[in-house]
Amino acid sequence: MGTSESDLSQDVVFDILSSPRRRYVLYHLRTTGETVQLTDLAEEVAAWENDTDPSEITEQERKRVYVSLYQTHIPRLAEVGLIEYDKDTGEIALADQARDIDRYLDANSRYPWQRIYLVLAGLSAALLAVTVVVDPIPELAVSAIIVFAFLMTVIVHVVTRLRKRRSVPDELSMK
Repeated sequence: MGTSESDLSQDVVFDILSSPRRRYVLYHLRTTGETVQLTDLAEEVAAWENDTDPSEITEQERKRVYVSLYQTHIPRLAEVGLIEYDKDTGEIALADQARDIDRYLDANSRYPWQRIYLVLAGLSAALLAVTVVVDPIPELAVSAIIVFAFLMTVIVHVVTRLRKRRSVPDELSMK
């Protein structure tokens, strides 16, 4: 019996996330953003666990991880609805419900982006209010400053997210 979306309790989420392999499977599926083959996923997980390049893992390392994923971790993730798994083709994809556990992952984000944008919006509103009161400041210059500030913040935000996507999060670090 599978777990429905409403049954994805905190206990179930914590059980799922208690396994580093399952966390890495979810992380890998999220960062690739596409369907992967179980064999390729096993190779990636084995490389991650052995802190090496996928091309350098041994057949025994890959097989050990493959069996564990096939028999235990993939069925459990599929059972609770976090992944979609086709046993016939070996294809695995992240399910829409996986977004429900995002709040449990990456809770220690380095930058509180929503606060940064809120402060920037507040400063922009204050700057616009000053422009209304003080005539010598041209509105076009103030508008350009505000647009530039938001543009630079968005660029930093995007670059930060891209870099973070390429690196393994601290929660997944085996060290």
